[in-house]
Amino acid sequence: MSPDFQLLFFPNLLQPPLFTLHAALFTLFFILIIFISFSPGGLAWALTLTKFVIPGPPGHPITGLISVFSGVTPHRALAKLAKRYKAEPVMAFSVGLTRFIISSEPGTAKEILGSTGFADRPVKESAYELLFHRAMGFAPYGEYWRNLRRISATHLFSPKRINAFGGFRKEVGLKMVKEFDTMMSKNECVEVKKVLHFGSLNNVMMTVFGKSYDFYGDGVELEEMVSEGYELLGVFNWSDHFPLLGWLDLQGVRKRCRCLVTKVNAFVGKIINEHRMKRVSGEYVVGKSVGDFVDVLLDLEKDYKLSDSDMIAVLWEMIFRGTDTVAILLEWILARMVLHPQIQAKAQKEIDHLTGNSSRHVSGEDIPKLPYLQCIVKEALRMHPPGPLLSWARLAIHDVKVGETIITAGTTAMVNMWAITHSEKFWNEPEEFKPERFMEHDVDIMGSDLRLAPFGSGRRVCPGKSMGLASIHLWLAQLLQSLKWVPYGDGSVDLSECLKLSMEMKTPLVCKIVPRVVDALE
Repeated sequence: MSPDFQLLFFPNLLQPPLFTLHAALFTLFFILIIFISFSPGGLAWALTLTKFVIPGPPGHPITGLISVFSGVTPHRALAKLAKRYKAEPVMAFSVGLTRFIISSEPGTAKEILGSTGFADRPVKESAYELLFHRAMGFAPYGEYWRNLRRISATHLFSPKRINAFGGFRKEVGLKMVKEFDTMMSKNECVEVKKVLHFGSLNNVMMTVFGKSYDFYGDGVELEEMVSEGYELLGVFNWSDHFPLLGWLDLQGVRKRCRCLVTKVNAFVGKIINEHRMKRVSGEYVVGKSVGDFVDVLLDLEKDYKLSDSDMIAVLWEMIFRGTDTVAILLEWILARMVLHPQIQAKAQKEIDHLTGNSSRHVSGEDIPKLPYLQCIVKEALRMHPPGPLLSWARLAIHDVKVGETIITAGTTAMVNMWAITHSEKFWNEPEEFKPERFMEHDVDIMGSDLRLAPFGSGRRVCPGKSMGLASIHLWLAQLLQSLKWVPYGDGSVDLSECLKLSMEMKTPLVCKIVPRVVDALE
């Protein structure tokens, strides 16, 4: 039978089979999607060759838990998922091609934060573009990072230096009191966030650069730069988890970062040059003058081989890490004072008893004698941790054992501090704001007790935690001594959260303020 005859009378015999290559590929892709959809941890974990299965949600087959991190409260969503999958010790999940684990229990949290295997941090594109890969927060573990850590512990955040700036901290607090009083005299209510943020920024600027600014003066440009930087560091960037999208810069993050860095280099570079000129003119004498952070780095630049770029990165990071956290926590505390007038009154009574009900301003030296006020701060850190996911995650630099599981190198590890501080396993009545709990049973918050470690723990613990607490304690005491914080309108306060770089109040606090001690404002 000739081919022409077959084609004429039996055309179907020469048709390709129904199961074509395209169909085979489609079937294979469908099977892969099904596999990933039911794979614990999702896509990134499905592509990892490991014999250990870590419980966790599969999420979307391609994007993983991207919807969680693009929401306003990922810490709450992750806590619910950990409970659902009974994975509080360690839960696996994916965001795009990035492997994650997260701990919601103190035991495994301590293992992660204390392990040398998690000594690095994953560097986001925005952090790299904003120079933070040369600063302490994101610099890879090694000699350069150890030098920065030594400088911060010995020089920048030593008790001596913290005490040296106590007078200026007190001055900033009094200025905030006066500013609130002025605003209240002109309005029915006050939005507290801006005053707290600017006061905190001013304090950091004096500590770091030796400069202070007026509330409505030259500091506006600086505040805009800091706000832009916070937004860029806090935004969810698709390029961090889908490398191919990095070329496109779809969200414009890289472009905005480079524009901001140009301004930062000019701003900080100018201040460094001004400090160098003071040395030439003899206005600053090494070893004799009390300097700021710029002076400390210039003193050490030859010993530690610090370039101008290194110093700019370190100084800029200090501003970022030292400004917003303090202001945000104070706003949460004041919101609680408005909601709990009996707690506010108890703290004010403690302050009044210490100062003898006189016009004497409370000072930093008084804080150790104000235990209830310190308990209020601890309870606020428990209820509203500024970094509920401990802000910046860790990166496994080699295979690491956590519990009974081996975590593969290259995995990003997180700790859900919010889940720990709101768990009934570790706290009685965790949803109640009760500072008295710390009067009965004290808990260390500096990193040794992972039931409450708002500043992290281990090698990457926040180096400025003592300075931050010194500011918060003093300013809270000053604001409570001079002012009474009362509800505005229907008396409600919206405690809804919004996680950006730090966990902020979704609706800024608006309240009324009544002067308590008129003499203290003079």
